[in-house]
Amino acid sequence: MIEIERVKKSFGSLTVLDEVSLSVNTGEVVSIIGGSGSGKSTLLMCINGLEPIQGGRIAVDGIEVHAAGTDLNKLRRNIGIVFQQWNAFPHLTVLENVTLAPRKVLKMSRAEAEAIAVQQLEHVGLGDKLKAFPGKLSGGQQQRMAIARALAMSPKYMLFDEVTSALDPQLVGEVLDTMRLLAGEGMTMILVTHEMGFAREVSDRVAFFKSGKIHEIGSPQQIFESPQMPETRAFLNSVL
Repeated sequence: MIEIERVKKSFGSLTVLDEVSLSVNTGEVVSIIGGSGSGKSTLLMCINGLEPIQGGRIAVDGIEVHAAGTDLNKLRRNIGIVFQQWNAFPHLTVLENVTLAPRKVLKMSRAEAEAIAVQQLEHVGLGDKLKAFPGKLSGGQQQRMAIARALAMSPKYMLFDEVTSALDPQLVGEVLDTMRLLAGEGMTMILVTHEMGFAREVSDRVAFFKSGKIHEIGSPQQIFESPQMPETRAFLNSVL
């Protein structure tokens, strides 16, 4: 499981996470919603060890992410993260992009890495794009390639940071379908998303962030149909 206890994170004098606590169990899908600048994306970066914290603790399967002796590269093998931008290597084919980390980080042979990459690319509906270059893909296809790249490391957990926000509206559905597939297969996922309908559909719990705090967390039905906090109600009224 992922355990987050009273985490504090600041950038200079700006407090971004203010004693945030959250536990995510194996097989659970938790969506994080809230306005821009509320700390949602920063939390994902802290879970993956990409940003340091100033207080509290984050543990993944009992391993303290920010402890001095933690091997972050080893830990990150279990925590896939997909960002708004897919950051592919433009001079490498889709297949080469997806095999790169298994070969370099996991020290797989080319044949083994390619077998896994082909499996994951077929999994996300890109089995016919193995030899294509990223620049020839649509935005939705590039984002699905980024998901396959993360899955090729066989992570136990997946973090998604507003992965549809940079896409044209007509491309959003194909990426959400891929995430829906992963949720249905039991992948443990934390989603930062502006797609309220999707969050309501796939989540076990939804957390509403405001000013670096979790103001409310509950089932999708409770959050979307009968929010208890006025801040949650105001946010949902503005976006729904």
